[in-house]
Amino acid sequence: MKNVRDRLIHLHHCRGVSWKGIVALLKYDPSLDSIYSFSHKTVESLLTLSKSTAQIFLKDLHSIEIQSMLKQYNEQNIHLITIFDQDYPDQLKQIFDPPWVLYAKGDLALLHEKKQLSVVGTRLPTAYGYYCMEKLIIPLIEKQWCIISGMAEGIDTKAHQLAINNGGRTIAIIGSGFNYIYPKSNLKLVDMIIQEHLILSEYPPNTKPQRWHFPMRNRIISGMSKGTIVVEAKDRSGSLITADQALQQGREVFAVPGSILSNKSTGTNKLIQQGAKLVLSHIDILEELEEEYYV
Repeated sequence: MKNVRDRLIHLHHCRGVSWKGIVALLKYDPSLDSIYSFSHKTVESLLTLSKSTAQIFLKDLHSIEIQSMLKQYNEQNIHLITIFDQDYPDQLKQIFDPPWVLYAKGDLALLHEKKQLSVVGTRLPTAYGYYCMEKLIIPLIEKQWCIISGMAEGIDTKAHQLAINNGGRTIAIIGSGFNYIYPKSNLKLVDMIIQEHLILSEYPPNTKPQRWHFPMRNRIISGMSKGTIVVEAKDRSGSLITADQALQQGREVFAVPGSILSNKSTGTNKLIQQGAKLVLSHIDILEELEEEYYV
């Protein structure tokens, strides 16, 4: 017998249903008990799907053996946390569009770390960017701040490594399922994070990475954090999307200033122009956070 949690997980594995689609289904039936009796027309209407996409959705809904899949996930040490569960991070639940389901590997206790900061930036940082990270991030790690990033090459990878190598804690948010880690160059890093830290995705394990997944992933990076530090970023980069989402979520944004001659600093310098906190040391970051975290 499926409960509402299992039904939500089942929906999350069906092709054709979007985040907004699940909103519509929960409004129509908060228990989700009626989904298995939906007609094609009901699905097309509720989820605003074409006839062909509605057929794909219904095929998945009636063919996926969710209980068998949950057993398989358990055997693979993949934890599923739905928005209905107590383990779901409170900070993330507060954003406009929280993930319905999180897939996790590693230490679930990190979901409830109160002192969480995200670090994002370019995939091709300069030596200056790396030096700034060491100057800013290591003291924060020593102050027991958990570092969140997106496992991308460059700044993200360095952020995770700094946490691991300096006795800190880190959470990696990826834009694919666990069976399709991207980039592959970080497979060893992923293994290290799973052993003692935490890796999260809102995508089922067999989901391949898609370009549009990464802006969606970024809202989780900022949503789980008290603030987001942008180290180096070009104009119109993914890091600026994360910063924008952090602002929309009511979170702090910190930007490392850079040379006006470097395109790697165009984005961060513009963030400062627009009101982001210019940071010269970790103290500048701590001063902006709530008093209870300033230790």
